[in-house]
Amino acid sequence: MRIADSMNFEQVRGNISKNRSTMSELQNQAATQKRVNKPSDDPVAASRVLGNRIDFQGNKQYVKNLNYAKAFLETTDQALGDISENLMRVKELAINQSNDASANDESRRVVATEVDQIFNQIVNIGNRKLGDRFIFGGFKTQNRPFDISGTYQGDSGEMMIHIDKATFMPMNVAGNKVFLGEGLSADGIVHSTQEQAQTIEEFRKRQVEEPESIQRPNQFNGPSLRGPASEELTEGVDESGGTNLFRVVKSLEIALRTNDKEGVQDTLDMIDEALSQVVLARAQVGSRATAVNNLLESLEKSKVDNQIAISQNEDADIFSTVSDINKTEGTLQATLQTSGKLIQPSLLDFLR
Repeated sequence: MRIADSMNFEQVRGNISKNRSTMSELQNQAATQKRVNKPSDDPVAASRVLGNRIDFQGNKQYVKNLNYAKAFLETTDQALGDISENLMRVKELAINQSNDASANDESRRVVATEVDQIFNQIVNIGNRKLGDRFIFGGFKTQNRPFDISGTYQGDSGEMMIHIDKATFMPMNVAGNKVFLGEGLSADGIVHSTQEQAQTIEEFRKRQVEEPESIQRPNQFNGPSLRGPASEELTEGVDESGGTNLFRVVKSLEIALRTNDKEGVQDTLDMIDEALSQVVLARAQVGSRATAVNNLLESLEKSKVDNQIAISQNEDADIFSTVSDINKTEGTLQATLQTSGKLIQPSLLDFLR
């Protein structure tokens, strides 16, 4: 078989080009410390890396959402704890003033002043904020939920936060449930009337739509001091099973100002019911906070797992890469040496 000079030249050029191309790829891997720098390097690994990176970025956003929800729930829990302390003080005062042995007309009027201050403190707690948002206003987080008389001006909306690809969690408790007892059944448990959104489109649609107005039969507009205190006490507990905290505290104040011992005694059971209502709401907030903490731990572990998967599919083995570079360099040197001997002889060399 006749071997033409052009065939030798093409073979030499192809071998040198192949060795230099391999050397360039290995040098690029050593410089970037990545085995996959473009999809053509390893299509399967590149696809897996892309999926892991999408999950990693999504988890970072979910962590941000959960951290904000955690702060919101912690602020709510602190507020509910302050309400419990105020109600316990109210109960202590009511017990102390419920008999003639330790109380009289003058002492009850003095204690009524303190009860009125507690009433104002509970209103202030109901208007507590986290950043620029009121925590008990439902969807209406930019306006004060309660006025000075305890009238609720918010709604019963639950702010659903995106915590997973198809999962939302409420991060607030509406003030009308905690303070007015709305939405409570006879078992004393808050039952949400809002179904959980199953898709992002449904969630966004609910956020845009105006919440439906609801009737609040136990909304407190400030009782009149006219008439016996017992008339106000009959309105302290809502027929649905909830208790209006403001009405209970104000009823005690009226009973104290009118020196109505029986009225003070009647408020004791109502105060206990109000305390139970706040404790149940606090338990609900606590369960959500626990779920948030568990999800945060799970997401942090998922972030680490994604990073490990990305590293396994994308990163280069630096020791193997350096070894391949040395081997390829030796191969290139050998190719250049042998190629020079292959293409050096010509017809003039034989005519000398």
